[in-house]
Formats: sequence, structure tokens, C-alpha cells
Amino acid sequence: MLKGRNLIEPGDYSLEEMDGLFSVAEKIEDDKNYLRESCRGKLLATLFFEPSTRTRLSFEAAMLRLGGSCLGFAEPGSSSAAKGESLSDTIRTVACYADAIVMRNPKEGAALLASRVSGVPVINAGDGGHHHPTQTLTDLLTIRRLRGELGNLTIGFCGDLKFGRTVHSLAKALSRYPGVKEIFISPPELKVPGYITQGVLEKEMIPYKEAEKLEDVIGDLDVLYMTRVQRERFFNEEDYIRLKDFYVLTKDKMKNAKKEMVILHPLPRVNEIAAEVDDDPRAVYFKQARYGMYIRMALLASILGALC
Repeated sequence: MLKGRNLIEPGDYSLEEMDGLFSVAEKIEDDKNYLRESCRGKLLATLFFEPSTRTRLSFEAAMLRLGGSCLGFAEPGSSSAAKGESLSDTIRTVACYADAIVMRNPKEGAALLASRVSGVPVINAGDGGHHHPTQTLTDLLTIRRLRGELGNLTIGFCGDLKFGRTVHSLAKALSRYPGVKEIFISPPELKVPGYITQGVLEKEMIPYKEAEKLEDVIGDLDVLYMTRVQRERFFNEEDYIRLKDFYVLTKDKMKNAKKEMVILHPLPRVNEIAAEVDDDPRAVYFKQARYGMYIRMALLASILGALC
């Protein structure tokens, strides 16, 4: 289906191609033996120039469950990047060893550069504040699985919308579905960039609005996408401290939310969702993490040719 293809941003795949991946992921969830051993003999390189828990382990778990193997590094200090090796040379070298590369890098555009020099498919696991397409696939699968559709929904994004690559990717991806309305909840300093609101939503005539208080809009939402304020994206520690607790979702705030609303979070969580909310059936962020493994299994099987 997608054999040999890169994934740098969600728009690289058509809606039909993404629907195909969702269907495969759903089959994997329903039948744990589906695609087992389908990637036997294949090798995945995971190159993480930035810290990660869920994304890296999710990819590694996905590859191992498919019967393949993994190699790579979890921080740049353990690679030749610490010696000054260029990203291009690293990718060219690793492509000699692996059948596909998953890479996270703090610099926007790094994944695109990697895809242009690599001899094997490259999957972007996050490039700075730009894109995180496999998290977007995870989010879309979660919404589809738990809400039954991806259109005709009101999605609220809350927290760090300026630096949040997961927000940027998902907001852009959702604009491709009919009947979607997007609400952006943030302090002025962390508002969603114009390249999303003006460059995507207004261009595609997708209705959206911006708000500062979660309480003012929570009752309108079908999906609430919470995000943390990302310390690593700030140049000024004082600004981070001032804004990090701007939004905290509590059980009391949930009283005004729809009974069928679902709460997503790309994780890691710091304190933007109180632990007391975890017991609410609308809190699905740990289910979301499991869906991330399923969609990555579907993606790897597809690009490595196991679905052909």
C-alpha cells in the first residue's frame, strides 16, 4: 500500500491511504496475531536526537511485535553527532544498515532533509515545533475508534499551541475532514501560529475560534486535546514558570463537559490534567498510547512491504 514511502508530515498520505492504515490498526487490535512475524528479517533504525519515551518505545514495540528488529540511539550524545558529524552523513550511513529509519530531531525540517539523502524510507518522529505525523495518526485513530468518525466534530486544543507540534499536525490533518470545527484555548503568548489559522484553516474555510478560558468552551467540545507547556521550547525560564500552570483540567471543570466528550493528550503529562481526572471514562489518553503502537505497526508493515 505504502511500500517504500516516507512520512514527513500528515499531508504526505491521502485520506484513503490513512483510512487503510486505520483499518489495518483496527484489525491488529481485534486480532493480536494479525501481521505477527510479517516483518521478520527487517531492521528498523530509531535515531532520537531528542528525548522520548512513548514514541521511541512504541516504534520499537511495534517492530518487535511484527517480528522485526531494532537498532539506534536515544540521545545525540551517544552518536557521532557529538563528534560533529552532519545529519546527512549520519542518515546515509544508517541507511546502509537498516530497512527504514525513524528519526526525532529538535530542528524543523530535519526529517525532510533526511528523507532526501536516505536510501530507505524515513519516518518523522518529531522535528522541533513542526510536525509529528505518527502522533497525528495515533490521535486520528483514537478519535475514530472512540467517537466513530473523524468528521462533524468540535475539537478543542488547550495549552501550548505555539510550540506544540502535535497540535499543529492534528489541526492541519483534521481540516481535511467535513464538518470539523476547531477551538484553540491558550494564553496570548502561546496562541496557535498564523501558518495554521491563516495558512490552513482560513484557506480551507474551516471554522475556528480562539479562547483564553477553558471553562468558556468546554461544554461545546466533542474532543478535548490537552497539551503541556513545553519547558524545552522556551528561551526564558521565567516565561515558562509563569505559564506552565495556566491550564489545569480538574474534575470540577469536567462537570460542564459533554458526557460523550473524550480527553486526549499526547503525553508526557506534567500537571495540566489532575490525577483525579484519570478515573473519568472520558479520559482516554492511556488508551491513546496503545493505539499509537497499533498504528505504528500498521505503518511499518505497510512501508516495509508486508501488506503487499
